[in-house]
Amino acid sequence: MTGIDRRSLLGRGAAVAGGAAVTTGLLATNARASAGKSGAGTGKSGAGTGTAGAEIGSTVTRGDSRYPTLMTGNNQRFVATPDYVKMIRSSTDAERALAKAVQEGKRISVRSGGHCFADFTSNPEVEVILDFSEMTEVGYDPRMRAFFVEPGARLLNVYEALFKGWGVTVPGGICYSVGAGGHIAGGGYGLLSRAHGLVVDHLYAVEVVVVDAAGRTRTVTATREADDPNRDLWWAHTGGGGGNFGLVTRYWFRSPDAHGSRPSDQLVKAPATVLVSAVDIPWVGLDEKSFKRLVKNFGAWHETHSAPDSPYRHLSSLFNVSAKAHGSLGMFTQIDASVPGARDMLDSYMAAITSGTGVTVRSLDRGNGELPAMPGLHRPRELPWLQATKLVGTDNPTITNPTSRGGHKSAYMRRNFTDAQLTALYTYMTRPDFTNPDTMLVLFSFGGQVNAVPEDATANAQRASVFKMCFQTFWSDPAEDEFYLGWLRGLYGEFFAASNGVPEINDATDGCYINYPDRDMTDPRYNRSGTPWTTLYYKGNYPRLQQVKRRYDPSNVFRHSMSITPARS
Repeated sequence: MTGIDRRSLLGRGAAVAGGAAVTTGLLATNARASAGKSGAGTGKSGAGTGTAGAEIGSTVTRGDSRYPTLMTGNNQRFVATPDYVKMIRSSTDAERALAKAVQEGKRISVRSGGHCFADFTSNPEVEVILDFSEMTEVGYDPRMRAFFVEPGARLLNVYEALFKGWGVTVPGGICYSVGAGGHIAGGGYGLLSRAHGLVVDHLYAVEVVVVDAAGRTRTVTATREADDPNRDLWWAHTGGGGGNFGLVTRYWFRSPDAHGSRPSDQLVKAPATVLVSAVDIPWVGLDEKSFKRLVKNFGAWHETHSAPDSPYRHLSSLFNVSAKAHGSLGMFTQIDASVPGARDMLDSYMAAITSGTGVTVRSLDRGNGELPAMPGLHRPRELPWLQATKLVGTDNPTITNPTSRGGHKSAYMRRNFTDAQLTALYTYMTRPDFTNPDTMLVLFSFGGQVNAVPEDATANAQRASVFKMCFQTFWSDPAEDEFYLGWLRGLYGEFFAASNGVPEINDATDGCYINYPDRDMTDPRYNRSGTPWTTLYYKGNYPRLQQVKRRYDPSNVFRHSMSITPARS
C-alpha cells in the first residue's frame, strides 16, 4: 500500500507520490495558495474561501458503494449509520459543509485517518461524518516560514515528503496509516520524541473552521505568536484532542529554535542513519520471577535515563509485552547512529534489559503486536532513517487490520513498576483460558526532551513521565466483546488497584493519553478514584481548554463521548 492516490499527485500538486521527488513547482503552488490566506490570527476566511476554484468533495449516501466503508474506522466495535458522509477537499468545502449541517441541525463527527480507539467518529448518534482523508498535501509555505500538513495525510507520507524534500521531519508515531489530523491534535509522539519532544512542540500554526453561536462558519488561522489574538486556539490543538473545537484544515510546523530563512533550517533534521535492533524473547524459559525482572529492568532503565539532557535521549524503544498465547515478547530499539558511542549505548541498553533474567534474545522472525517481522536484526544494524521508519511501521497486520475489534487503555508512568503491578500483569498474560495471541502491553520510551517543556506550555500536560503504556487486545467476533473487554478491564483494574483502578496524578503515575481514549475512565464502575476523567487526560489544563471551547464552539457543535465541554458564563 502506498497511501498516496493518483489525484493527490496529479490534481493537487502533492509533495510526494510513491517516493517521487518534490518538484520546484510545489513551492510556487504553495506560495500562490498562501497568498490567498488571511494573516495569522486575523480570524478572516482562509485560502480559497468563496472562490469558484475551491475543490468540493463528494457526498456519500446510503446506496453508494463507498458508504459501507465510510460508516466505520479502524476499530469495528464502532459503527455509524449517518445520513451522509461528506468528503472534504478544501477549507471552503469544510466551511460550506459545516454550515449546511449546522443549519439542518445535524449531529456531526470528524474523521481524518479513522484510527480512533473510541466512538468519537462512528456511533449511532452521528448524522453527518465530515471526512478529511482526501486532504493529503504536505509542503513548505514560504509566507509562514513553516511546513504545512493537511489533516488527511498519513504519517508515513508526511515523513517521506518532509525528508525527501528538505531532510526534515516531525517526531511522530510509528504506525504508517494514522491520519495527521487526530494524531497532531492529541499531542503526537514517536521514536524521535525523546530527542526532539512531542509533535506539537514544533507546531507553529493551525487553520480551523469554527462556528459561532448564530451558526455562522469562518476559517481562523491561529499561531503560537504571543501577540496573536487567537493564540489560545493554537494552544488547544497542542494536545486538546480531535473533534473538540472545529475542523482543522491545515497545520504548520516550525521548531521553536528555527533560524534563518532556508526551509531545511525550520524543522527537526531527521537522522541520516539509525542503529536498530529487533529482538524476540521467547515465553519458553520465562517463569514469573524472570518475567517480572525483565519488565522491571525496562522501567528501571527509563527511570535512570529519561532526563531532558540524558545522553541516552537519542535512544528509544518499543517493548511488546505480549500474552503467553503469542509465544514471545518483542522489542524494537533505535538510536541515532551519528551520536558518539551509539553502538555502545545500544549494547548497554540491551544488556540492562536482559540483566538477571537468563533469557537469550533471538531474531524477530514473525510479527509481535505493534511490531512486524524484522528478521536478522537481533544483531544491531545501521539503516537509513527513512528505511528504518518504513521497516517498523508499514507491515503490521495486528494493529492496522481494518476488520478487527479492539480494546485499549493507557497510562503514563513516572516511576518503575511495583511488584503488585507485575503480579497482576503476569497473572493475566498467562491465564490458562486466555488464548488470544493479539494481546499486549506496549511499553514506549518517553521522557527526554518531552519533559523539557512546562506542562502548561501546551495542552498536553504530561511532562514528567519516563515511559508510556498501552494495554490492548484485538479480536474479530462481536460475540466475544464481553470476554475481551472483561479481561482488559480486569487487568487494568488490578494493575492500578492501589490507585482505585486508574493511573492517578501522583508521584508514580501521570494519567492517560487522549489519543488513546478510553470511555471507562468516565465510568465510576471502573474509575473508582473520584478523579474526573478530564483530570486524568488534561490535568490542570482542562479549565483553560473549556474557555477555548466556549469562545470558538459556544454551542458545543463539536462533541463526542469524551469531548471538552464549554466553560460556563
